[in-house]
Amino acid sequence: MQEVKIPVYRLCVTAAPARPAFATRAPDASDGEKVLALARDHLVYFKYEGELEAVIAGCL
Repeated sequence: MQEVKIPVYRLCVTAAPARPAFATRAPDASDGEKVLALARDHLVYFKYEGELEAVIAGCL
């Protein structure tokens, strides 16, 4: 008798992290307000990116 391993497809990603709500900028907002909103979004984006990379790393 010989053991044979057969690969079986299985989803490695069961759930994705929730997409963050980025700050909305009004078209008539001052440049300073836009820069502050982008700075806040920058940190939120990197946290979200890290969570996505952690999910994907579980597949490798």
